[in-house]
Amino acid sequence: VRSFSSSSSNDHYRQSRGGVPRFFSQTLPSSKGGIVRVNGDEFWHMIKVLRLRINDRVELFNGKGDLVEGRIDNIDHAGVDFEALENLKSVSPHSIQCHVFAAFGSLKGGRADWLVEKCTELGASSLTPLLTERSHKIGENRIERLQRVVLASAKQCQRLHEMALKPPIGITKLLSVVGESRLSFVGVAEAAPLFHTLSSLKHDKHGVIIIGPEGDLSEEELKRVVEGGAIPCSLGPHRLRVETAAITLLSALMLWSDS
Repeated sequence: VRSFSSSSSNDHYRQSRGGVPRFFSQTLPSSKGGIVRVNGDEFWHMIKVLRLRINDRVELFNGKGDLVEGRIDNIDHAGVDFEALENLKSVSPHSIQCHVFAAFGSLKGGRADWLVEKCTELGASSLTPLLTERSHKIGENRIERLQRVVLASAKQCQRLHEMALKPPIGITKLLSVVGESRLSFVGVAEAAPLFHTLSSLKHDKHGVIIIGPEGDLSEEELKRVVEGGAIPCSLGPHRLRVETAAITLLSALMLWSDS
């Protein structure tokens, strides 16, 4: 692995293919020449981490499909002024909408972060913590931290539409979602294999993925979900962790829907 000094590393970062650094801003200039203020964590990352300077090129996005390239016009102790060098670009969301409901409230050791990161990279439209008998809570402060993981992951994978991290819901509210969806899947060890199930279904651009907690959904919870319209499917012969099962099912459905 080739090493770089601090200055040469930054130059390489800026000059590499697709290397214009991208930052989040709720407000974007609508046209060339417009200026917006960037502060907070994104300002800190620009100046203290990447050590960007006046006239360096950067991109701003708002997580809603809008992107604009520009330059750093001014830097002071509280923030930077960004000047747009082109008009605002808007990109439509991916045509495939997968919504993940996973009981990850009890995950420890960064496993929830990994789940959120990979759901963002793979293109999930939303991720909702599922509250069940065996995973009945998730802290509000944890949701706030995971929201920062979503943003960092969106920037890293060049995703313009931010994945929605939604408030936790229980089985009763989940049943309403399943009832409104044409395709809903729930991971079940004893069910038919996923690809066998998919081979008999028509493609759809919307889907719901349900993954229970460690120890799985209770018999009553699983019964309610399946009777509500979710299709049980097996993800292989081995017992999977919550995050592994969610990513496996999401990956398969995204590829299947896009084929």
